[in-house]
Amino acid sequence: MSSLDSTPVAQLHGFYSWTDTLKGVYYGPGSVKTALPKLLATLSVKKALIVTGKSLNTKTDIVRRVENILKEYDAWGATFFEIGEHTPIAGIRNGVAKYKDAGCDFIVAVGGGSPIDASKAILYNIQLELGGRTPPQVAIPTTLSAAEYSIGAGFTNDEGHKVAVSSQELAPAGIILDAELTLATPEKLWLSTGIRALDHTVENLYRPYVSYPVKILCYAAMADLFEYLPKSKVDPQNVEIRQKLQVASWMSLWPMKLEKYSALGLSHALGHKLGARFSIPHGITSVLIFLEFQSTHASQADKEALAASLFYLKQPSTGTVEGDVRKLASLINGLVENLGLHATLADYNVPKGDLPSVAIGALGDEQHPDLSSVVMFLEKIY
Repeated sequence: MSSLDSTPVAQLHGFYSWTDTLKGVYYGPGSVKTALPKLLATLSVKKALIVTGKSLNTKTDIVRRVENILKEYDAWGATFFEIGEHTPIAGIRNGVAKYKDAGCDFIVAVGGGSPIDASKAILYNIQLELGGRTPPQVAIPTTLSAAEYSIGAGFTNDEGHKVAVSSQELAPAGIILDAELTLATPEKLWLSTGIRALDHTVENLYRPYVSYPVKILCYAAMADLFEYLPKSKVDPQNVEIRQKLQVASWMSLWPMKLEKYSALGLSHALGHKLGARFSIPHGITSVLIFLEFQSTHASQADKEALAASLFYLKQPSTGTVEGDVRKLASLINGLVENLGLHATLADYNVPKGDLPSVAIGALGDEQHPDLSSVVMFLEKIY
């Protein structure tokens, strides 16, 4: 994935635009029944390849429900579920073959970040092979990872490394947030991807080129994630709470077209390197990465943006910006503990000797001035 961008963040000058491809976000319990037919008409598409995960396909009725809606409009071509965690390249190749064999002209991705990213990668490779515009994707997420709002796709190459492709045409053309379809999502996956969304809210506060209104959305998302993730753990079948969490996930990575691409921050970069290499789920890698590093290494403007989070979380200030950033880190750690998601790198058998190479991969440069600090940070959370 892309290395970190140290461009100073401007608050009062900037640019905002919606992603090029997105025609609409439909949300609400039961919305898939009406939204999917509307998107068929809006996109003028005829035959869908459903891309999903094996468990979702074989252990729930969710994929059958989506298939049945498509079949009513003679728009189902095939269902492909050979997508593993961190999106291995072999699955992408098989998906391309399935898409062409079934005569499809778009993809409906059902599930978490892996099938949504896999769909982007499949469509990217189809465009390379056939030329023309990239075929569209409709995303129906069942986790809170927010992969459906980005223009990039991460996948694992033949060497086991996480790599990425990026194009404005890869952002989904339609998104359906139907909380009823999330009820079968395992608790740990649901809650940990919620922490992934929280990770997005924090890192977008100091990510270059993000417009000021989007940063305010991130504060609102952060407040909702803090409120509703514990409530969802206590009452996991409450569809209204789950719907509010899906909207919070949407706000955490609001669809946007940047004037210049900038990567999310340290947590995201380290998460990609740790996740693909050591088979750690993305939500858990977010759980592993905390904010103490930023309290000492971020710019003053970035620290102030992070410190302002306490106002939205209805928490009193400590009296100093650095103290407020550390308090935010403590609050996040407390939320993680409350959700039962505490984990360490040792829990996932990450060799301690590999920490320097993980840090280099995240920073993108073995001469980066923060390298030793990041290694020390990884050792701290080991």
